[in-house]
Amino acid sequence: MRRGRRADAAAAAAIVPRTAIEVHDVAHFYGDRPVLTDVSLTLTERRIGVIGANGSGKSTFARLLNGLVIPAEGSVLVDGLDTRTQGREVRRRVGFVFQDPDAQIVHPTVEEDMAFGPHNQGVAAEETARRVEEMLVRYGLAGHRDHPAHLLSGGQKQLLAIAGVLVMRPQRIVFDEPTTLLDLANTRRVSRVIDALEQDAVVVTHHLDLLDGFDRVLVFEDGRVVADGSPGETVPWYVARMG
Repeated sequence: MRRGRRADAAAAAAIVPRTAIEVHDVAHFYGDRPVLTDVSLTLTERRIGVIGANGSGKSTFARLLNGLVIPAEGSVLVDGLDTRTQGREVRRRVGFVFQDPDAQIVHPTVEEDMAFGPHNQGVAAEETARRVEEMLVRYGLAGHRDHPAHLLSGGQKQLLAIAGVLVMRPQRIVFDEPTTLLDLANTRRVSRVIDALEQDAVVVTHHLDLLDGFDRVLVFEDGRVVADGSPGETVPWYVARMG
C-alpha cells in the first residue's frame, strides 16, 4: 500500500514544478550561542528527512528554508531567490507546517482559515473558493467548514494546517515535527498525507518510521550536518549514535 501511494504521488508530481533549495555556508546564532555552523547543502530530492536530538539545530534549519529565519551568515536560495531579500516570493514556493497547528490557525472557522492564504496572495475569490472546497473534501473537513477551528481535534487541526498550506499551491512543503503532538492513529494519517503529496517535502521528525521510503535523510548534531544519505544508511547510524 505504501509503495502504491508513493507511485501515485510520483506520477502526479509531473504537474508540480520542482524546487531547488541551496544552502551556502550558513551559520546562525541565538545571542552568542551558535545553533548552526557551516551548513552547505543543495536540496532537490522529493522526500528529505531531517533528524537529530533536541537542540541540534534541525528546527532552525527548517525555518531557514522558506525565510522564516534569515541566516546570520551565508545565504539560502530557492530557485535562485534569496530568502534575505526575496522572502515573499520564496514563501510562495516553499510552504511551512508547524509542529503546533494552533500556531498557524488564525481565523475563527475552518473555511475562513483555509481561505486566508490564497486571499493574501491575491487569488480571485472564485478560485479561492474552488481550492478551499477541494481541500475540505480531500481532508475530510467539509462537514466542519463552519466549525470553530480551535475546537477541532488535534488530528483535525493538523490536517487543517496542512490544507491551509496546500491551498496556496507551493512547490515544496517543510514540516517541522508534524506528528509530535499526535496519537498513533493521527500520526499514521499525517504520514499517509505526506506520502500522497504531489509537492516535494522536507520533514523534521523524531518519528523515524515516518522516513520509510524517503530519498534522503540529514542528521544534525551541534548545529552541523554529521550524516547525509539514504534512510537505510543514516537512520541506523543515528540510532546507534544515540544508543
